[in-house]
Amino acid sequence: MSEAHKHRARIFLHRGDLVQARAAWEAAVEEDRSTNDLGELSNSLGNLGNACALCEDFDAAERCYREVLDLQRTEQNPHAIAHTLVNLGNLHIGTGHPAKARPYYMEAMDLLRTLNDHRALGILYNNLALEEAREQHWKEAVESFGQALTYHRMVGNEEGLAVTYSQMGQCFLEQGDLENAERCLNNGSEHYIKLGSEAGEAAVLRLLAVLYRRRGDSLSAIRCLERTVLIDARYNLVESSRDSQELARLKSSRD
Repeated sequence: MSEAHKHRARIFLHRGDLVQARAAWEAAVEEDRSTNDLGELSNSLGNLGNACALCEDFDAAERCYREVLDLQRTEQNPHAIAHTLVNLGNLHIGTGHPAKARPYYMEAMDLLRTLNDHRALGILYNNLALEEAREQHWKEAVESFGQALTYHRMVGNEEGLAVTYSQMGQCFLEQGDLENAERCLNNGSEHYIKLGSEAGEAAVLRLLAVLYRRRGDSLSAIRCLERTVLIDARYNLVESSRDSQELARLKSSRD
């Protein structure tokens, strides 16, 4: 019976029906409790926590994750513990409590280093860097982005490299460090091109256009936006109208 509830939950989640997905996971949790299958209960509770987080019921999500963590510590499953710690950290970031997130991230990092899980460490350092940048702790953010890049390279995570270089470039741009911003954004663009992700490339080009405008290089900004507008049209991106207007404004200012 529990498997039927889980199957329904996945279908509802795929359809975007979060309310029904949550209800199905709640039913699965109750079934797993009745059979005392701790492994299945841990899995169902984790998925219920994810559904609650998506529904923005963060208190319920935290209760689920904490119960999952207790079960995982009992089973001594370090990989699973690290994953749940990251979920708890992300939850506190999402609710605007970064100070509460940091201890979970730090404990997860210690576990992931022991496990040599370099892919997960790259992602986690990137998350930490983003939060440090939001708090305008620029030095710490740059150091964390650098750590993320190191781990991404170790496992050949092209998507991680593209995302981290782009976000690091934006961090430098917000500080007014245009030289390092340009270097990072160009690296991010190259990795998105290698991945064949034109939407990712367009996002970086928008930042490069901002950078070149600040530098007073309107011609380079125009070239970035011309490429961006082409990608907007190809994929019907939501930024299309704004990009086109900015391109037209820049061109008219040069006439």
